[in-house]
Amino acid sequence: MLDPQIILLAYQRGFFPMGDEAGGDVYWHRPPLRGIIPLDDVRLPRSLQKQIGRGLFRTTLNHCFSTVILRCSQRDQTWITPEIIEAYQQLHEMGYAHSVETWFEEELVGGLYGVAINAVFFGESMFSRRTNASKIAFAALVDHLRQRHFVLLDTQYINDFTASLGAIEIPDADYIDRLDEALARQDVSFV
Repeated sequence: MLDPQIILLAYQRGFFPMGDEAGGDVYWHRPPLRGIIPLDDVRLPRSLQKQIGRGLFRTTLNHCFSTVILRCSQRDQTWITPEIIEAYQQLHEMGYAHSVETWFEEELVGGLYGVAINAVFFGESMFSRRTNASKIAFAALVDHLRQRHFVLLDTQYINDFTASLGAIEIPDADYIDRLDEALARQDVSFV
């Protein structure tokens, strides 16, 4: 059983867990280059901004965390094992894990989840069942983090998708400095 308290301590020291789908084991990661998205330098394509402005989609926070994490795990290859799902569900119940949901009409079409500790949000995963639905959830997350005065958005690893949104890689030592600064901000909370 993956202990939620251990996960929280690991995040605060720069580590995060990922499950091995084949064997079910959980491994701790702390890459030498860390992916982050500077909250002042988020890049949202104009077409996405227009789509958001049309108001066809709505977003919610923490409306259906269990469904979001389950849908994030439903892909050909996943690191979100049943043990990870159970631990993050507990973190959600403890007030640390959060979800952002994207709705089209009354259907959940996208979302993301992660963990918030003080002024840092550790992004974990997202899913999309409709074009741009996960990006709309991301835009809502960024707005929320800015309003709540967060200073660090951790994406763990960088990929083409996160890079298109403004993600950069920084050395581990720089990441730890930024992490410590964000964790020191005890006046910030997700809700």
